[in-house]
Amino acid sequence: MLKSMTGYGRNEAVIGTKKIMVEIKSVNHRFTDYNIKVPRQYGFLEDRMRVKLSKSVARGKIDVFVVIESCGEADKVVTVNEELAANYIEALRGISEKFGLQDDVTTSVIARFVDIFRAEPKRDNEEELWQAVGEVADGAIEAFCSMREREGGRIEEDLRSRINYMRSLAADIDARAPQIVAEYREKLYAKINELLDGRDIDDARVLTEVALYADKVATNEEVVRLASHYDEFIGIIESGEPAGRRLDFLIQEINREVNTIGSKASDLDTAKIVVTLKGEIEKLREQIQNIE
Repeated sequence: MLKSMTGYGRNEAVIGTKKIMVEIKSVNHRFTDYNIKVPRQYGFLEDRMRVKLSKSVARGKIDVFVVIESCGEADKVVTVNEELAANYIEALRGISEKFGLQDDVTTSVIARFVDIFRAEPKRDNEEELWQAVGEVADGAIEAFCSMREREGGRIEEDLRSRINYMRSLAADIDARAPQIVAEYREKLYAKINELLDGRDIDDARVLTEVALYADKVATNEEVVRLASHYDEFIGIIESGEPAGRRLDFLIQEINREVNTIGSKASDLDTAKIVVTLKGEIEKLREQIQNIE
């Protein structure tokens, strides 16, 4: 099944003391371009996220946002500024000695000086954090890929319909070819009759001229190659592999054959079919720009 390059997926969960959110969105791009944003202190997650995504995404401009928040104070560590605490103790005892007060400096007294304490985030275990982020990312990637597949399915349906229509147009050109030659032969005989005014016509010369004309306007080879290209087009769609670049190249080949038929077209009906084919090619080209 084809995949669109446009997609969106989001997932969030609370794992341990962390609230984790992963959001993924993508748009069309000629190559694969990752833009992964993670909290500054978790920069090590960026490369791991890129590797994980590369297993599911082959092409597109992919933006990834990872948000990690602490759910409470459990993942913080409290440190004491021991030098400042010692200064407070020394100052309190100095007051006691100077004014003859009871020295009742205790831990609870010192704890009132809140500036000696500092609560800092506990250093995370990188592997444990990545396991948690990866679990949330898996859900976001699943939603992201599902959307790309749904959109790709709609594009595939449209592509198949257009290829089938183009097959019928090519068949019309092939069916029209003998009639073009027959009409040319009739016109040639009529013109010669008019010029010779009833005198005998050299049938051999006329048939030679008709044969040359038939060879000049013959499109059977191009029609056969078009049929082969259409078969290959469907084969690429059904391969299950990233198809955008291959289909883009194949469209160029199809367009080349249609241009050749157009240059040989010698009647209005064939010319109209060629114009219709070129319009379908442009619509195919536009759709293919959305395929991974």
